[in-house]
Amino acid sequence: MPIAMSETMLAARINMIDAQIRSADVTDPRIHAAMMAVQRERFVPTARKALAYADVPVEVAPGRYLLDPRSFAKMLQLARVAAEDRVLDIGCATGYSSAVLARMAKQVVALEQDADLVRIASELLAGAVGQVQLTQGALIEGFKSGAPYDVIFVNGAIEQAPETLLSQLAEGGRLVAVLRDNSQAKAYLFLKEHGGIGRRPDFDADVPLLAGFKKALGFVF
Repeated sequence: MPIAMSETMLAARINMIDAQIRSADVTDPRIHAAMMAVQRERFVPTARKALAYADVPVEVAPGRYLLDPRSFAKMLQLARVAAEDRVLDIGCATGYSSAVLARMAKQVVALEQDADLVRIASELLAGAVGQVQLTQGALIEGFKSGAPYDVIFVNGAIEQAPETLLSQLAEGGRLVAVLRDNSQAKAYLFLKEHGGIGRRPDFDADVPLLAGFKKALGFVF
């Protein structure tokens, strides 16, 4: 990347932390450091690099997006990712979320179902700091053979509680996702305690629906 472009992107990344992350009450310095260290522009298509640090979701493949920085950071804070955690990253797309999570957790299992995105993520995550295992499979099914997980991070909106994913949480494990109900969408924290699952809403988040998580339609009479 030319020096001038690299400097422009660095300035944009600094501005993202100051104007979008800190201003949204994301106070965890580990999140600031991880998002500052990962070059978000590497994980978006060339034609959309100008949007890499904009406060919008960025489409990286038809119908697939990187979450906007604000929503992503606030979900990370909601998940309370710890240095010893094992994380399942659902819908990693080109690998940006996994690269950030890998700087915060002990191990990340990056799950993606689109073969082209898996190929791209494999290349981009090759030099990632931290331990990332990239695997291909249906997002809604999770990755049972790697369970249980301390954190499950869902990169997009869903329309109902992801029961299969929740079954893969360890005791004390957290799942974060944006739950969409008609026109309303809120980020939720799902917490496994004493074998049961509780949940609580946290913040409004307008993020794209993640492939495979649309609510099945019932019979209409």
